[in-house]
Amino acid sequence: MPLARFKDLCLDATDPAALGRFWAGVLGLDLSMQGSGDVVLRGPTAQHTIWVNRVPEPKSVKHRVHLDVQAAAVQPAVDLGATMLDDSFPWTVMSDPEGGEFCVFVREEPVNERLYEIVLDTADSAEASTRIATWWGELLGAPVVHDDRGFSYVHEIPGAPFDSLDFVPVPEAKTVKNRIHLDVLTGDVDALVAAGATVLRAQDDEIGWTVLADPDGNEFCAFESSSDDAWPVDRDLVDQGVSDPFAR
Repeated sequence: MPLARFKDLCLDATDPAALGRFWAGVLGLDLSMQGSGDVVLRGPTAQHTIWVNRVPEPKSVKHRVHLDVQAAAVQPAVDLGATMLDDSFPWTVMSDPEGGEFCVFVREEPVNERLYEIVLDTADSAEASTRIATWWGELLGAPVVHDDRGFSYVHEIPGAPFDSLDFVPVPEAKTVKNRIHLDVLTGDVDALVAAGATVLRAQDDEIGWTVLADPDGNEFCAFESSSDDAWPVDRDLVDQGVSDPFAR
Protein backbone atom coordinates (compact mmCIF):
# COMPACT_ATOMS: atom_id res chain seq x y z
CA MET A 1 0.00 0.00 0.00
CA PRO A 2 1.40 3.45 -0.85
CA LEU A 3 2.35 5.71 2.03
CA ALA A 4 0.58 8.72 0.51
CA ARG A 5 -1.88 9.87 -2.14
CA PHE A 6 -1.65 12.97 -4.27
CA LYS A 7 -3.98 15.69 -2.93
CA ASP A 8 -3.35 19.00 -4.71
CA LEU A 9 -0.79 21.68 -5.60
CA CYS A 10 0.32 24.93 -3.93
CA LEU A 11 1.94 27.98 -5.53
CA ASP A 12 3.66 30.83 -3.67
CA ALA A 13 2.83 34.37 -4.79
CA THR A 14 3.42 37.94 -3.73
CA ASP A 15 0.09 38.78 -5.41
CA PRO A 16 -2.16 35.70 -5.16
CA ALA A 17 -5.07 37.32 -7.00
CA ALA A 18 -3.01 38.24 -10.06
CA LEU A 19 -1.10 34.97 -10.22
CA GLY A 20 -4.29 33.03 -9.54
CA ARG A 21 -6.09 34.71 -12.44
CA PHE A 22 -3.19 33.86 -14.73
CA TRP A 23 -3.05 30.18 -13.82
CA ALA A 24 -6.84 29.84 -13.82
CA GLY A 25 -6.79 31.01 -17.42
CA VAL A 26 -3.86 28.85 -18.48
CA LEU A 27 -5.22 25.69 -16.87
CA GLY A 28 -8.95 26.28 -17.38
CA LEU A 29 -9.78 26.27 -13.66
CA ASP A 30 -12.31 28.24 -11.61
CA LEU A 31 -10.97 30.88 -9.21
CA SER A 32 -12.27 31.86 -5.80
CA MET A 33 -10.82 34.32 -3.30
CA GLN A 34 -10.34 33.31 0.33
CA GLY A 35 -10.86 35.50 3.38
CA SER A 36 -7.12 35.46 4.02
CA GLY A 37 -6.42 36.98 0.59
CA ASP A 38 -5.18 33.69 -0.80
CA VAL A 39 -6.74 32.11 -3.89
CA VAL A 40 -7.96 28.62 -4.68
CA LEU A 41 -8.35 27.24 -8.19
CA ARG A 42 -10.76 24.36 -8.72
CA GLY A 43 -11.48 21.90 -11.49
CA PRO A 44 -13.61 18.79 -12.03
CA THR A 45 -12.00 16.81 -9.18
CA ALA A 46 -10.51 17.63 -5.78
CA GLN A 47 -7.08 16.73 -7.13
CA HIS A 48 -7.30 19.56 -9.69
CA THR A 49 -7.22 22.06 -6.82
CA ILE A 50 -4.36 24.57 -6.76
CA TRP A 51 -3.77 26.86 -3.78
CA VAL A 52 -2.11 30.21 -4.48
CA ASN A 53 -0.67 31.37 -1.15
CA ARG A 54 0.71 34.80 -0.28
CA VAL A 55 4.36 34.90 0.76
CA PRO A 56 6.46 37.99 1.55
CA GLU A 57 9.50 37.09 -0.52
CA PRO A 58 9.54 37.55 -4.31
CA LYS A 59 11.00 34.97 -6.66
CA SER A 60 14.80 35.17 -6.53
CA VAL A 61 16.13 32.12 -8.40
CA LYS A 62 15.00 29.86 -11.24
CA HIS A 63 12.09 27.66 -10.21
CA ARG A 64 13.37 24.31 -8.98
CA VAL A 65 9.85 22.95 -9.45
CA HIS A 66 7.92 24.07 -12.51
CA LEU A 67 4.77 23.16 -14.41
CA ASP A 68 4.58 21.88 -17.97
CA VAL A 69 1.29 22.60 -19.69
CA GLN A 70 -0.18 21.53 -23.00
CA ALA A 71 -2.20 23.81 -25.21
CA ALA A 72 -3.36 24.35 -28.78
CA ALA A 73 -1.10 27.42 -29.06
CA VAL A 74 1.30 29.59 -27.07
CA GLN A 75 -0.45 32.90 -27.73
CA PRO A 76 -3.27 32.47 -25.16
CA ALA A 77 -0.67 32.28 -22.37
CA VAL A 78 0.96 35.46 -23.71
CA ASP A 79 -2.44 37.17 -23.78
CA LEU A 80 -2.89 36.25 -20.11
CA GLY A 81 0.43 37.84 -19.16
CA ALA A 82 3.14 35.25 -19.84
CA THR A 83 6.54 36.20 -21.23
CA MET A 84 8.30 34.03 -23.81
CA LEU A 85 11.83 33.09 -22.69
CA ASP A 86 13.02 30.44 -25.17
CA ASP A 87 11.36 28.81 -28.17
CA SER A 88 14.37 26.84 -29.39
CA PHE A 89 13.12 23.54 -27.95
CA PRO A 90 10.21 21.31 -29.06
CA TRP A 91 8.41 23.17 -26.24
CA THR A 92 8.33 26.87 -25.35
CA VAL A 93 9.86 28.12 -22.10
CA MET A 94 7.83 30.98 -20.62
CA SER A 95 7.45 32.87 -17.36
CA ASP A 96 4.28 33.77 -15.49
CA PRO A 97 3.51 37.31 -14.23
CA GLU A 98 5.73 36.77 -11.16
CA GLY A 99 8.62 35.44 -13.23
CA GLY A 100 8.00 31.77 -12.53
CA GLU A 101 9.21 29.55 -15.35
CA PHE A 102 6.90 27.07 -17.03
CA CYS A 103 6.85 25.22 -20.35
CA VAL A 104 4.13 25.02 -22.99
CA PHE A 105 3.84 21.98 -25.25
CA VAL A 106 1.71 22.76 -28.30
CA ARG A 107 -0.58 19.89 -29.35
CA GLU A 108 -2.39 19.35 -32.62
CA GLU A 109 -4.92 17.03 -31.02
CA PRO A 110 -7.57 18.30 -28.57
CA VAL A 111 -6.21 18.86 -25.05
CA ASN A 112 -8.22 17.31 -22.22
CA GLU A 113 -5.88 17.98 -19.27
CA ARG A 114 -3.95 21.23 -19.61
CA LEU A 115 -1.53 20.42 -16.80
CA TYR A 116 0.89 18.00 -18.43
CA GLU A 117 3.80 17.37 -16.05
CA ILE A 118 5.32 18.66 -12.82
CA VAL A 119 9.09 18.92 -13.19
CA LEU A 120 11.50 18.84 -10.25
CA ASP A 121 15.19 19.67 -10.57
CA THR A 122 17.66 17.28 -8.96
CA ALA A 123 21.39 17.13 -8.38
CA ASP A 124 23.38 16.96 -11.60
CA SER A 125 23.49 13.22 -12.31
CA ALA A 126 21.23 10.49 -13.64
CA GLU A 127 21.80 8.61 -10.39
CA ALA A 128 20.41 11.55 -8.40
CA SER A 129 17.25 11.75 -10.50
CA THR A 130 16.84 7.97 -10.30
CA ARG A 131 17.15 8.02 -6.53
CA ILE A 132 14.58 10.74 -5.81
CA ALA A 133 12.14 9.52 -8.49
CA THR A 134 12.26 6.06 -6.92
CA TRP A 135 11.53 7.61 -3.52
CA TRP A 136 8.46 9.43 -4.80
CA GLY A 137 7.30 6.42 -6.78
CA GLU A 138 7.38 4.26 -3.67
CA LEU A 139 5.67 6.99 -1.63
CA LEU A 140 2.79 7.34 -4.10
CA GLY A 141 2.60 3.70 -5.21
CA ALA A 142 3.28 4.61 -8.84
CA PRO A 143 5.60 3.23 -11.55
CA VAL A 144 8.98 4.85 -12.16
CA VAL A 145 10.69 5.09 -15.56
CA HIS A 146 14.42 5.78 -15.88
CA ASP A 147 14.83 7.40 -19.27
CA ASP A 148 17.96 6.77 -21.35
CA ARG A 149 18.28 10.55 -21.75
CA GLY A 150 19.36 10.83 -18.11
CA PHE A 151 16.19 11.72 -16.23
CA SER A 152 13.48 9.74 -14.44
CA TYR A 153 9.75 10.16 -14.02
CA VAL A 154 6.88 8.82 -11.94
CA HIS A 155 3.67 8.24 -13.90
CA GLU A 156 0.21 6.70 -13.52
CA ILE A 157 -0.06 8.39 -10.11
CA PRO A 158 -3.47 7.47 -8.67
CA GLY A 159 -5.86 10.40 -8.91
CA ALA A 160 -3.32 12.86 -10.31
CA PRO A 161 -4.69 15.19 -13.03
CA PHE A 162 -1.36 15.23 -14.89
CA ASP A 163 0.82 12.68 -16.67
CA SER A 164 3.90 12.51 -14.49
CA LEU A 165 6.36 13.89 -11.97
CA ASP A 166 9.62 14.37 -13.86
CA PHE A 167 13.02 14.53 -12.12
CA VAL A 168 15.66 16.27 -14.20
CA PRO A 169 19.36 16.79 -13.29
CA VAL A 170 20.57 20.40 -13.22
CA PRO A 171 23.92 21.94 -12.19
CA GLU A 172 22.42 24.39 -9.68
CA ALA A 173 21.95 23.40 -6.04
CA LYS A 174 18.74 24.14 -4.11
CA THR A 175 19.23 27.38 -2.16
CA VAL A 176 15.75 28.66 -1.25
CA LYS A 177 12.29 27.30 -0.50
CA ASN A 178 10.49 26.03 -3.60
CA ARG A 179 7.64 28.24 -4.78
CA ILE A 180 5.61 25.23 -5.97
CA HIS A 181 4.93 22.19 -3.81
CA LEU A 182 2.68 19.15 -3.60
CA ASP A 183 0.14 18.32 -0.91
CA VAL A 184 -0.41 14.65 -0.12
CA LEU A 185 -2.78 12.61 2.00
CA THR A 186 -1.32 10.05 4.37
CA GLY A 187 -2.50 7.74 7.09
CA ASP A 188 0.81 7.98 8.94
CA VAL A 189 3.16 10.97 8.95
CA ASP A 190 5.66 8.96 10.99
CA ALA A 191 5.87 6.45 8.14
CA LEU A 192 6.83 9.27 5.77
CA VAL A 193 9.60 10.27 8.15
CA ALA A 194 10.76 6.66 8.45
CA ALA A 195 10.90 6.53 4.65
CA GLY A 196 13.26 9.51 4.54
CA ALA A 197 11.15 12.67 4.80
CA THR A 198 12.12 15.42 7.25
CA VAL A 199 9.59 17.35 9.34
CA LEU A 200 9.99 21.11 8.85
CA ARG A 201 6.92 22.09 10.84
CA ALA A 202 4.60 19.76 12.71
CA GLN A 203 0.83 20.17 12.75
CA ASP A 204 -0.10 22.68 15.44
CA ASP A 205 -2.89 25.04 16.54
CA GLU A 206 -2.36 27.22 13.47
CA ILE A 207 -2.00 24.68 10.65
CA GLY A 208 -3.84 21.41 10.17
CA TRP A 209 -1.08 19.71 8.19
CA THR A 210 2.59 18.74 8.52
CA VAL A 211 5.25 20.50 6.46
CA LEU A 212 7.95 18.08 5.32
CA ALA A 213 10.88 17.86 2.92
CA ASP A 214 11.80 14.92 0.71
CA PRO A 215 15.38 13.56 0.75
CA ASP A 216 16.38 16.26 -1.78
CA GLY A 217 14.96 19.03 0.40
CA ASN A 218 11.83 19.65 -1.69
CA GLU A 219 9.04 20.87 0.55
CA PHE A 220 5.64 19.16 0.59
CA CYS A 221 2.66 19.10 2.97
CA ALA A 222 1.00 16.00 4.39
CA PHE A 223 -2.63 15.91 5.53
CA GLU A 224 -3.54 12.97 7.74
CA SER A 225 -6.40 10.85 6.46
CA SER A 226 -7.45 7.26 7.02
CA SER A 227 -7.05 5.04 3.97
CA ASP A 228 -10.80 4.46 4.23
CA ASP A 229 -11.63 8.18 4.29
CA ALA A 230 -13.09 10.13 1.44
CA TRP A 231 -11.14 13.20 0.39
CA PRO A 232 -10.98 15.47 3.44
CA VAL A 233 -12.53 18.88 3.73
CA ASP A 234 -10.48 21.45 1.83
CA ARG A 235 -8.62 24.13 3.73
CA ASP A 236 -10.80 27.01 2.61
CA LEU A 237 -13.93 25.59 4.22
CA VAL A 238 -12.38 26.56 7.53
CA ASP A 239 -10.50 29.82 6.97
CA GLN A 240 -7.38 29.30 9.03
CA GLY A 241 -5.93 32.71 8.25
CA VAL A 242 -2.48 31.29 7.48
CA SER A 243 -1.01 33.11 4.49
CA ASP A 244 2.23 31.09 4.45
CA PRO A 245 1.88 27.39 5.34
CA PHE A 246 5.64 27.24 5.93
CA ALA A 247 5.65 30.07 8.49
CA ARG A 248 7.34 29.06 11.73
